[in-house]
Amino acid sequence: MSSNSGIQIPSRLPLLLTHEGVLLPGSTMRISVETARNMHLVKNRLLKGTSLKSTIIGVIPNTRDPEYDTEDLPTLHSIGTAGLAVQVVGSNWPKPHYTLLITGLCRFRVAQLLKEGPFPVAEVEQLDKLEQYTSPEEMSEAAGPDGELGELSQRFYQAAVQLVGMLDMSVPVVAKLRRLLDSLPRETLPDVLASMIHTSNNEKLQVLDAVSLEERFKKTLPLLTRQIEGLKLLQKTRKPRLDDDKRVLAVRKGGVLPGRQFSLDEEGDDEDGDDTAVLERKVKGANMPEPALRVCLKELKRLKKMPQSMPEYALTRNYLDLMVELPWSKSTTDCLDIHAARVLLDSDHYAMEKLKRRVLEYLAVRQLKSTLKGPILCFVGPPGVGKTSVGRSIARTLGREFHRIALGGVCDQSDIRGHRRTYVGSMPGRIINGLKTVGVNNPVFLLDEVDKLGKSLQGDPASALLEVLDPEQNHSFTDHYLNVAFDLSQVLFIATANSTATIPPALLDRMEVLQVQGYTQEEKVEIAHRHLIPHQLEQHGLTPQQLQIPQDTTQDIISKYTREAGVRSLERKIGAICRAVAVKVAEGHNVTKSEAAPAESAPQGAEHGEGKRGRRAEEPDGVSADMAAPPDMPIVIDHIALKDILGPHVFEMEVSERLTLPGVAVGLAWTPLGGEIMFVEASRMEGEGQLTLTGQLGDVMKESAHLAMSWLRSNAKTYQLTNLVGGSDPLEGTDIHLHFPAGAVTKDGPSAGVTMVTVLASLFSGRLVRSDVAMTGEITLRGLVLPVGGIKDKVLAAHRAGVKRVIIPKRNEKDLEEIPANVRKELDFVTASNLDEVLNAAFDGGFPGMSNPLTLPHIVSKL
Repeated sequence: MSSNSGIQIPSRLPLLLTHEGVLLPGSTMRISVETARNMHLVKNRLLKGTSLKSTIIGVIPNTRDPEYDTEDLPTLHSIGTAGLAVQVVGSNWPKPHYTLLITGLCRFRVAQLLKEGPFPVAEVEQLDKLEQYTSPEEMSEAAGPDGELGELSQRFYQAAVQLVGMLDMSVPVVAKLRRLLDSLPRETLPDVLASMIHTSNNEKLQVLDAVSLEERFKKTLPLLTRQIEGLKLLQKTRKPRLDDDKRVLAVRKGGVLPGRQFSLDEEGDDEDGDDTAVLERKVKGANMPEPALRVCLKELKRLKKMPQSMPEYALTRNYLDLMVELPWSKSTTDCLDIHAARVLLDSDHYAMEKLKRRVLEYLAVRQLKSTLKGPILCFVGPPGVGKTSVGRSIARTLGREFHRIALGGVCDQSDIRGHRRTYVGSMPGRIINGLKTVGVNNPVFLLDEVDKLGKSLQGDPASALLEVLDPEQNHSFTDHYLNVAFDLSQVLFIATANSTATIPPALLDRMEVLQVQGYTQEEKVEIAHRHLIPHQLEQHGLTPQQLQIPQDTTQDIISKYTREAGVRSLERKIGAICRAVAVKVAEGHNVTKSEAAPAESAPQGAEHGEGKRGRRAEEPDGVSADMAAPPDMPIVIDHIALKDILGPHVFEMEVSERLTLPGVAVGLAWTPLGGEIMFVEASRMEGEGQLTLTGQLGDVMKESAHLAMSWLRSNAKTYQLTNLVGGSDPLEGTDIHLHFPAGAVTKDGPSAGVTMVTVLASLFSGRLVRSDVAMTGEITLRGLVLPVGGIKDKVLAAHRAGVKRVIIPKRNEKDLEEIPANVRKELDFVTASNLDEVLNAAFDGGFPGMSNPLTLPHIVSKL
């Protein structure tokens, strides 16, 4: 016998009642603590205890259904397991609870329940003694050669060895269990193995109740035998598949199985069933570069040695499938017919001459040099001008595949470069995934909204794009998931943005920026009748024989219901008209012949000049209820029907109405949505010479206001400006309030300087600014007018608002070449180099104090 001392557990133990299973001595179990009684035990005993004994608790299996658990203490099972709380983890989701990791020590019997609340405590009697545990040799000597206990122990040990031998020894846990069989005392094996094999809670409860070691062996041995028989049956079901694999291997080696006739059909079936062989053929036939092929063959070699049950098997297989599907050498042939490309671009898009010219230049160079790398273009312009659709048309023109990648709101660099394969759920980035989708290595990639990339703790995707959009680097782009280089040099990248202000300078430097300006009113009319109206008619199931929208009506929609750089709102308004007409057309299909007869007998409306619109466009919905007219009479939308359908005018020509008092002028502003006109108002009152600025102005605009005030005060005598009491200092005894309407919109920039000077000069002189003038330009303290940006957008906004004269800086005269000829003909442009010329052009008859105010041949030019 061993002389070791026994396990001495406390005579009083707090009891943990569990529904989740049966804890056996020598095993470890996770127990979820959710009931109030068990929560009190954890808080008051385990979390507050400081000694080792405080972490020993009694675990009692609760046989009552937990759904019917009440506050009353259930009848306790007589035998439990003393366990050591190794770990306590708490959580508040979805509700407060603890998770305990408990290792079983020994059995005990509940002698007496001492208290029930807040958690049960009982006086216990320890059942398992360490003095009983003997080595295998000592047990054989004690039981004798014919002892029943020794025989049971030996049979159980042999069954345990047989069970472990049937498992995969390459798994580390199985190898460790095999070593434990030789090192653990035989008496502990029933409890340890009963907790590991597949058994029910009732069977484990019978093992727990087996206090006698002989009875414990007898209870556990049938369970072990049943598990062995189950494994044998599982191996028999797998054996035919192994035989098939051996047969396929023999056929590949050129041998013929004895006693079996071989056929070609069987060879094909067997080879198709061998996934690894098929995958290997695909890898070798993918025409990969040498580095990628070496990596794939290495991964394939690992895959062949890997059991399919391992999680890494699926990861490796997915990686190889992706490598095979990537278009390493697949490409499309470009259509290099310049004439056909020009016709296709003109049919898809009206205007946009600069973009079309750049595409034709690329095609011409490709004809001369076939190895030209794909350009990296960036279309910058307001929304709705057709940047994305132009990219799709370029792909059609070249005969290439098209793929769009939306980058708005992306804030993780893994979206571009992919995840490393060490992470669970890793996947390639959008670039590689897009190449897999299109199946060729020279598609057109549209990187949409590149100016709206974010940044987070997961990295900066804009920095990750530096490698993608650099022609000197993207020939060896390395995705984190692939971990091998892929050639992106033949991909035509097109990025779109509304503004370059938010694009990092390093990324902007890698792209060829092409400005896409807003459309003029004439261009919008042409676009509407070429593309938008036919598209909306098709979308709403209408035909030109049912609905007609004249050009005059289209012009009214553009000028009075939309004020934008693009055509999205215009298309929505046309869609609203189509829906209103579709209702009447659908109602007309339901009109019976008896209802149609009276309408057909009264066609006098057409003889009084009302026309087709008069009969169909005078109802509140924009079209009349007289749908019994002949089907060849289309519904024509005129200005009356337009107002009935779309409602009152949204935009009115308010420039002349706003400039009826001194101290008001019109400025021109640029926004990412296009150009806009901006009214600037000023008023004065008695005060202490303070200047108040309102309208959510930025620091630069506030500084421009102070510059304008300082310049006017220094030139007050020259321009005969006075204050409220007639003094020469405009601010003496006077407060000035300068306001920019639309106060909810933040405004900033230096281009409103000339407008502020004009407003203040009008206020101090009491003269009205011309109602048909708009202006833009930065000023200096010496009265010079400096150039600004966005001239084309600003001029188009002035043209949309009905302005006739535009004042711009002299150094911006070169930008007028980008403005369409029809707009230049309708506007007078004043190019000013100083504020004297600005004031002379902004007021009728010039400004007081200036020489020859009516003679401006070098300033005003009709272009």
